[in-house]
Amino acid sequence: MKVNIQERVERARQYFLEGYNCAQAVFLTYQDFTPLDHTTVATIAAPFGGGMGRLREVCGTVSGMLMVASYLQPNAEPNDTPNKKACYSLVQSLADEFRRENGSIICRELLGLSVEKEDPTPSPRTEEYYHRRPCAEYVAIAARIVGEKINEME
Repeated sequence: MKVNIQERVERARQYFLEGYNCAQAVFLTYQDFTPLDHTTVATIAAPFGGGMGRLREVCGTVSGMLMVASYLQPNAEPNDTPNKKACYSLVQSLADEFRRENGSIICRELLGLSVEKEDPTPSPRTEEYYHRRPCAEYVAIAARIVGEKINEME
């Protein structure tokens, strides 16, 4: 199924602006590629925002892409080496493209933060927050990368 990439990019950005975290915004955008409902997708992705619960590790947008990848290239059998390889190949491809475009897949590096983790309290979503944080753009980039990969796989 080909996807309208621009529509997906805007949907992802809108989810983020509604208050969903970065991982949720990306995964929710491609929910239709899963058998899961909206609430389940949002719940599964919730811990991955802020580079995994504001630990500022792997960017939540990348985690969101990889959750989508688990449905694009499923690997549920523990000893299915060819399928595991195909899954990992997709993961590396998505992460490599995000890194190529943005210089990193690490949240704190993307945000220019020196701290390794922050207080677990999320920052209030104010106009100032959106102005100083490039996260909405990273969400859009991740949604585009996934859409392009889906369209390549068709």
